[in-house]
Amino acid sequence: MRLTSWGNDLLDLLLPPGCAACKTWLPGDGGGPLVCGRCRSRLRAASWPRCPRCHFPRGARRVEAPDCIECRDWPPELTAARYAYVLEPPADDLVHALKYEGWNELAELMGGALAALDAPGDGRDSVVVPVPTTARRMRRRGYNQAELLARRLAAERGLRLVHALERSGEGRSQTTLTPTERRENVRGVFAHVAGAAPLVSGADVLLVDDVLTTGATASSSATALASLGAASVTLVAYARALPSGPRQAP
Repeated sequence: MRLTSWGNDLLDLLLPPGCAACKTWLPGDGGGPLVCGRCRSRLRAASWPRCPRCHFPRGARRVEAPDCIECRDWPPELTAARYAYVLEPPADDLVHALKYEGWNELAELMGGALAALDAPGDGRDSVVVPVPTTARRMRRRGYNQAELLARRLAAERGLRLVHALERSGEGRSQTTLTPTERRENVRGVFAHVAGAAPLVSGADVLLVDDVLTTGATASSSATALASLGAASVTLVAYARALPSGPRQAP
């Protein structure tokens, strides 16, 4: 059914377009930005200095210090990690809206933030790989939020999007698990997609996910990609959960 102009005006009156983060009414016909200017201005990047490998903020510690407790236990196959914002309001609200509330249009904005990151992936041998979700979650949501972000990143950087991994087990939700439980929960759950090896072998992989918490999912994914011959794997996430943050990862 197509609505006339007055029908659209009535719909906007009854269901006015709101900011995806704070739900504040946004003027216009709903075709404008999905996030208000105030929320955009509140998105916070992590402070410097950061760990050269995982970009965890190091506070007063020397940036050249050899050890980082946040990525110390990561496998060598996970080369590095980069993220756009700290997982706190409004970034966590946007992650939740994309992941659970059906705001798939947010992937354009959020994926653009990933493309702007200082991460490898501009060469001919670079590919973009989304972290796969489970079949059950795919049926429930209708999309994989990591894939939507990866599509935007690949388009902006002119890179190939490769569905190299699939999730072979459902596993438990990572939300309430401890770091050790997270690692065990995703151990060995990622399998190769048939025909992916020639596209990944020798490539620098940008592995895309919405949130970085402990790195357990990225570590398991990177191990699977390395077995396909990936030259390096860099996790690229929209937001990172820091210990001082007010909320846990969605």
